[in-house]
Amino acid sequence: MTDPRDWLRRDLRHSWHPYTQMSVLASEPPLLIERAEGLFLFDAEGNRYYDAVSSWWCVVHGHGHPKIREAVTRQMERLDHVLFAGVTHAPAVLLAERLAGLTSSALPRVFFSDNGSTAVEVALKMSLQYWRNVGEGEKTEFLCLDRGYHGDTTGCMSVSGVESFRSGFRPMLFPARRVPAPDCYRCPEGRTPQACAAACARAVEEKLREAGGRIAAVILEPLLLAAGGMIVYPPSFLSEVARLARSFGAHLILDEVATGFGRTGSMFACGQAGVSPDFLCLSKGLTGGTMPLAATLTTSKVYEAFLGDPAAGKTFYHGHTYTANPIGCAAALASLDLFGENDLLARVASVAPRLGEAVRSFARLPKVGDVRHIGMVAALELVRDKETKEALAGEDPVFRAARREGLRRGLFLRPLGNVLYLFLPQCTTEGELDEILSRFEDVLRSVLR
Repeated sequence: MTDPRDWLRRDLRHSWHPYTQMSVLASEPPLLIERAEGLFLFDAEGNRYYDAVSSWWCVVHGHGHPKIREAVTRQMERLDHVLFAGVTHAPAVLLAERLAGLTSSALPRVFFSDNGSTAVEVALKMSLQYWRNVGEGEKTEFLCLDRGYHGDTTGCMSVSGVESFRSGFRPMLFPARRVPAPDCYRCPEGRTPQACAAACARAVEEKLREAGGRIAAVILEPLLLAAGGMIVYPPSFLSEVARLARSFGAHLILDEVATGFGRTGSMFACGQAGVSPDFLCLSKGLTGGTMPLAATLTTSKVYEAFLGDPAAGKTFYHGHTYTANPIGCAAALASLDLFGENDLLARVASVAPRLGEAVRSFARLPKVGDVRHIGMVAALELVRDKETKEALAGEDPVFRAARREGLRRGLFLRPLGNVLYLFLPQCTTEGELDEILSRFEDVLRSVLR
């Protein structure tokens, strides 16, 4: 590789990085990563870092897994890409079958796209058109959470609630009805987790009743509001929202883009609440974190409402150039094979309690207001005052210090607002977890003085 400084100069001359204030990079250049293997990222100077955020929450089996690499190579040699409109291919057929099987055929229809935002956009549009196709065109509204996040395309932003991600684009968004997120640390009902009984779901019922039958769908992330602050909430809330959606005749859209494929301890987080949605949105871990691919799964009932004469106006006019890309499908099939070969869900079940126990011990550290954990995800919310729970500003120097200290200790971190978190690959072993936790604790003790 040529001089790393030259690559960085060229990057800053032309690249525009996501979720990044580019003026900061002039004094704090981006990390120049040269390669990745297993749990590690390697920079251009040979330094090694644990990828403690799964490269934006998508790595499952570690980087560069040979089985996925071989599957991609074989598929590239046979068929790299073909449009999916009126055309099919074996990798797409096999993957659709596998995904439908993971839902016990409750969601037998699979619509492919290429990222989490598009998976959600597909669900929103399908729900809206479904109601029109069946003669209930008055159902045009959506109900969502005020701390939810579903992507950065227009429809996704419209049903998200994190204001910093949507405030600059409000003129192009459609209105949606919002309810308070089930944040147990700052319970909107003032209850303790022990006395919860999903009381905050009453706000969902009130909004559904207020809408008077105009809600097309309720959308939320099951059990973990990731970009909303790594908020973990009880399965009872999800099961109650599912019951309410059905009783008021609305669809349930579950966004498992970040939570799917074992991240929370089960293949899909909704399984822990015994909930089967009308639409299930998948991406990120679908290919093990190697290729862009997404899928929106739905029911036979929804699918059949789109059938009819071509002139009847029921066709779903939506698609993407790389819909069901064969290489992405091949990567996803190899990733799903690895779940069985490595008994990955059992590994998560073994390792996750160790992660939870360790991070709970960090609650005594200065500025740590709340500790949250589910599956391979652990988060610490930092506050100014533990009594008042006043949040520490996301711009506080402690967060940049934590990132720098993490790199110094061989740990790649990316704070989220006022939250420091670990979002670990599902393949992490107990030994690797202990090493990551040791380094994470060292970072915390260094910056939380």
